[in-house]
Amino acid sequence: MKFVGRLVKQTAKIEYKRSLKKDLSFGLQLDTLQKLLKIAKRTALGKTYKFTKILSQTEIIEQFQKEVPIQNYDEFYATWLKYAIEGKKNVIWPGKINHYALSSGTTGSPSKQIPITKQMIKSFQKTSLKQIVTLCQLDLPIEFFQKQVLVVGGSSKLTKMGKRYEGDLSGILKKHTKKIATPFTKPSKRISDIKDWNKKLEKIVEEAPKWDIGIIAGIPSWCVLVMEEIVRKHQLQSIHDIWPNLKVYIHGGIFIEPYEKRLAQVCAKPLFQFDTYLASEGYFAYQLNENEKVMRLLIDNGVFFEFIPFNATYFDSEGNLIDPHKAYTLAEVKEGMDYALIITTNAGLWRYQLGDTIRFTNVAKREIKITGRTKQYLSLAGEHLSLDNIREGLVEVSKELNIVIEEFTVFANEEKANHTWYIGTDKKIDIEILQNCLDKHLSILNDDYKSARKNTLGKPNIHLISSNLFYAYLAKIGKLGAQNKFPRILRGQQKINWVEFLKNN
Repeated sequence: MKFVGRLVKQTAKIEYKRSLKKDLSFGLQLDTLQKLLKIAKRTALGKTYKFTKILSQTEIIEQFQKEVPIQNYDEFYATWLKYAIEGKKNVIWPGKINHYALSSGTTGSPSKQIPITKQMIKSFQKTSLKQIVTLCQLDLPIEFFQKQVLVVGGSSKLTKMGKRYEGDLSGILKKHTKKIATPFTKPSKRISDIKDWNKKLEKIVEEAPKWDIGIIAGIPSWCVLVMEEIVRKHQLQSIHDIWPNLKVYIHGGIFIEPYEKRLAQVCAKPLFQFDTYLASEGYFAYQLNENEKVMRLLIDNGVFFEFIPFNATYFDSEGNLIDPHKAYTLAEVKEGMDYALIITTNAGLWRYQLGDTIRFTNVAKREIKITGRTKQYLSLAGEHLSLDNIREGLVEVSKELNIVIEEFTVFANEEKANHTWYIGTDKKIDIEILQNCLDKHLSILNDDYKSARKNTLGKPNIHLISSNLFYAYLAKIGKLGAQNKFPRILRGQQKINWVEFLKNN
């Protein structure tokens, strides 16, 4: 079977060279928008927002932004999506939409039902293959291209609701995966169908010795935990004792930095790491070069992108959008500025506010990094502390104090005028030392934070707790494992529920 690996590797090299020469002009985005408008012009949404009229204009984008409002999930659901979910035809996309991905949402919030069309499934499949192609740059042995891929995701079992199917995105994609790929992907359908995370983990650990894994893919928190459990259960020194050919880790969903030390501890040799920007709403970007920790935006993959500067001019103090029409295109963005991402997709989402913020590191190369969420930042006293600031601050604290910060969350405490932190770490450390160190690094990273600390913002109030409490809380609310993520910044009811949970545990 060595010829299979040779064929795959040679094909991958050809495709990778093509990707490096790929057209990155803004014209691809204009073509994408026109294509989407033409497809949906006879839908209820297309008629309401005058898609036919928009297509007849010289300035299509300007007219599109004038006619179609920007909406978040709740607004889009109330106006359009609920009718499509009920089974009505031609609402947001031609015909009926038969599949809906249940997005994990923010912990403590109900799941969102995200439409998945045949066109979107093709986009996911095409991009997944393209990302695998990038591995040829690593000069891996031919045998590697015959190894298996372990995908640590949600349940692949879909629930039939009338004439539609609902479930995890991974389940919808697995249903549409060609049988030829089945022997190369793990776990088996029998295991991936399991909804209970602990039971699924138990089965993966049990089956692990039978597999020859070359690539692992999934959210860092759960992938690292899977590998740690395999090592513990089978009494190994490292994951490479059981999977000697494991060389690549494709991750996404959350920042990987808090898990780097644990990953290094469970591996006998470093893994090549590739970041990916994949959500239930679309496949938006992936890391093209192993040495460059940025991702290339996919500008010809059925998604039209818009960008809103994430600042006080465009968003209020709660992270709510001020103007429902004004946004910038890919031709207008600048490097070094945080933007809220707005998407129009081939799954029938129109000027949809995703909730993520990104930053361009290189506009010409369309390279980005994810910086946070529009609803996940702190500004109790004008400190404008982003999730990216928090992540970088904790990374620096980990380095300086030589500790592993496994999990964390934080909220603004209005009563005490400070930030209340809950940090799960691998060893005991003096709270005051940790407070001073974190405070110092956040002040270096963010001038507004430094200024607020001098005036009205109190010192960080830190609680050291077991990392297991974070997982226990996720289990309590039925969001353990899969694509679920613990929110790093708590607001409103989330904060109340978390504090109440800790009181009882």
